[in-house]
Amino acid sequence: MREREATMTDSAHSEMMIVTGMSGAGRTTAANVLEDQGWYVVDNLPPQLLTQLADLVDKSGESDVRVAAVVDVRSRAFFTDFRAGLEQLRDNGWRPSVVFVDATDESLVRRFESVRRPHPLQGEGRMLDGITRERELLRDLRSNADILIDTSGLNVHQLSAKVQELVGDKGGPDLRIAVMSFGFKYGIPLDADLVFDMRFLPNPFWNPELRPFSGKDEVVSDFVLGQPGAKEFLDGVLSLLEPMTEGYLREGRSYVTLAVGCTGGKHRSVAMAEALAKQLRSERLGTLVVHRDLGRE
Repeated sequence: MREREATMTDSAHSEMMIVTGMSGAGRTTAANVLEDQGWYVVDNLPPQLLTQLADLVDKSGESDVRVAAVVDVRSRAFFTDFRAGLEQLRDNGWRPSVVFVDATDESLVRRFESVRRPHPLQGEGRMLDGITRERELLRDLRSNADILIDTSGLNVHQLSAKVQELVGDKGGPDLRIAVMSFGFKYGIPLDADLVFDMRFLPNPFWNPELRPFSGKDEVVSDFVLGQPGAKEFLDGVLSLLEPMTEGYLREGRSYVTLAVGCTGGKHRSVAMAEALAKQLRSERLGTLVVHRDLGRE
């Protein structure tokens, strides 16, 4: 413990991020983005070597080192080693951020089928059997992760943008808020911290003149935000988020996902997500807008 405290003067600004999660959910994509952002990335690092990696950073004597480890914990033995390694890192003075990437079973099945590969844990059973085993194994890790990223409705570019915002340059906003629009018929985002329902507003889908457009178009945005209750809702959410934002900052939270839903994720949720992000953006708050289901219909 004392040895680590002595070296902290040299590596006080070093950061460590551990990327893990479900097979097929996007660990490799997240790792590639981190590498492009200047992180030193070690892919498929055995959990037993986490402390050795931290020791190497300490011994380098360099400050401002950002190191990320992509860890596969699909076996119970590896999962036990991961928990032990994480506890050892914290005992040694490190505060690693654990990022868990996840996706719905449907999305994972579709991705494995598209590359014609079996799930690593399915054995002689079905692909869903393997996904279920892995999800059960990682349940506790998922619930205790610092950051959860749902990649279900994100393409590679959207996921890259989300990770880039997450690991943005130092000296940036104190809190980063991802404002995500979605369609309830496609499911609620797994990584949502707050969920708001826009289905109390009239649906532009039933207006033939508005149907072809989306909430990003001015004609739809004006229609949605001009409805009775829309402005009151917007003001109410902003008022609600003000004390919550201060609380998140006090608790050391650096990333929050705010999900705004409507039926299909094309009109109302998109318009409101854009409006919320515009109002939230400030020097202390960085905002990323993701329209998960736009164009999916």
